[in-house]
Amino acid sequence: MAKECAVTGKRSRVGGRYSNRTRATQFNPGGKKRRQVNLQKKTMFIPELGKSVTAMLSTKAIKTINKNGAYTTLKKAGLL
Repeated sequence: MAKECAVTGKRSRVGGRYSNRTRATQFNPGGKKRRQVNLQKKTMFIPELGKSVTAMLSTKAIKTINKNGAYTTLKKAGLL
């Protein structure tokens, strides 16, 4: 399964690694580091459908679901 949020589309990114010494001298860079997204496996019961849905969601998407409701958020994302 891909490491991607089903709602927001967030996935891992590559970012630079620089120490404070590197910033001061521009010498000996640290290279690249892959930054993984914080994904959680979440099972939600949707009363409008009368069933449970399991999805890999980022923590930002979980907060959005808590605010707006599971049915509207998943429908807007195209999962229902």
